[in-house]
Amino acid sequence: MAQPRVIVVGTGPAGVRCAETLVAAGLSPTVVDEGRRDGGQIYRRQPEGFTRPYAKLYGSEATKAEHLHRSFEAIRSKVDYRPETLAWNVTANTLHVVHDGTRTAALPFDALVVCSGATDRLMPIEGWHLAGCYSLGASQIALKSQACAIGRRVVFMGTGPLLYLVASQYVQAGATVLAVLDTSRFSQLVRALPALAARPGLLLKGMALNRILRKAGVPVHSGITPLRITGAAATGVQGVTVLDANGSEQHFDCDSVALGYHLRAESQLADLARCEFRFDAESRQWLPKIDGDGRSTTAGVYLAGDGARILGADGAEAAGRLAALAVLSDLGRRASPDQMPALRRTLDKMDRFRRGVMKAFPWPHAQAAALSDSAVVCRCETITAGELRRVVNDMGGTEMNRAKAFSRVGMGRCQGRFCGHAAAEVVAHAAGVPIEMVGRLRGQGPVKPLPMAALENPGAANV
Repeated sequence: MAQPRVIVVGTGPAGVRCAETLVAAGLSPTVVDEGRRDGGQIYRRQPEGFTRPYAKLYGSEATKAEHLHRSFEAIRSKVDYRPETLAWNVTANTLHVVHDGTRTAALPFDALVVCSGATDRLMPIEGWHLAGCYSLGASQIALKSQACAIGRRVVFMGTGPLLYLVASQYVQAGATVLAVLDTSRFSQLVRALPALAARPGLLLKGMALNRILRKAGVPVHSGITPLRITGAAATGVQGVTVLDANGSEQHFDCDSVALGYHLRAESQLADLARCEFRFDAESRQWLPKIDGDGRSTTAGVYLAGDGARILGADGAEAAGRLAALAVLSDLGRRASPDQMPALRRTLDKMDRFRRGVMKAFPWPHAQAAALSDSAVVCRCETITAGELRRVVNDMGGTEMNRAKAFSRVGMGRCQGRFCGHAAAEVVAHAAGVPIEMVGRLRGQGPVKPLPMAALENPGAANV
């Protein structure tokens, strides 16, 4: 019997555990990853030849990172591994990819498991378009991939566990962290403790990160309101000004800012595969619909990890295994159905923790309403909050794709990854409607810009 054609997109925690489960059942899936090496963002590997120890790179997550890397190394010869390969479109039972920016291919599949992960969720602030302002994820990439900090004097601002994780990693690497500025209040964390207790070990790790920062003398300010990032086009970032929890203005002289508010699902491939989406009121974002095991609403397409449910690295590993078991079951292959109930229970527990995180570190959507008209929302196209409000009030652009057509918001290189959520909040407030009524930016192929060389070599071969 011919082997079913199974493709796994991504080699983060979900993708590795999915591929590992498929290999254990006797399959040899194709594993496509945009990165040069496995690990995803959370466990991103350092380049070949770099020798920094796991403890320095990953801190409290060092053991998990090493285990995931070793697991993939063990199955690498048993899969069709395609690193540096961008999955840029999905058509009927076909995944379209480009390797190294030039060599394209159309890969037919019987089952496609998308483990695309998540990217930073960002809320604009006046001056965030200046050189020296990075997302938390980009700050982490600089540290892991190049062993360098984003600046000499760094301020971390935003909210959520990742804020404290990356700041503590910078401290442990010897970088100068001037302050951690959190928009959430300590009282919100206290009220969320019953839900966070669903994962006591992770809660304790979060407390340990805070201790690392305080032991290093890094001021941690909760309940702040961002006002502006100061600087100039020629010199970049020169400082950050905020209101503290008491309403007093504070300024921090710095040359770089790491900014982030949780994560947003990287769901473009699911959109191109014509999967249905649902609005998640707690996180105020649209997520693909899946059943308890990772099946999407499109036959043969499965979704696992933060691209479908943002449950963190541990949740992604469980979701990857569960999606693989669902694939095996649907293909009539040998599976281990007895593992599925335990994996579902694990995901339920992690979802309770996720709800706690949302309560402890809420997405500060009210900041979008407070943005000045001159504040840049879309950095790629330099679209301001005032322009978006004009589109709503003068042109009737109260739906996101209509606002996009009128203003070009979300049309740049990031294709709405950085600006989409905040732009929707600006539009919703200007229109006076609930956020879910403005909809979401629709995904379009290619999910990321392709070089012209790729167009000269169209992917017709099924390789």
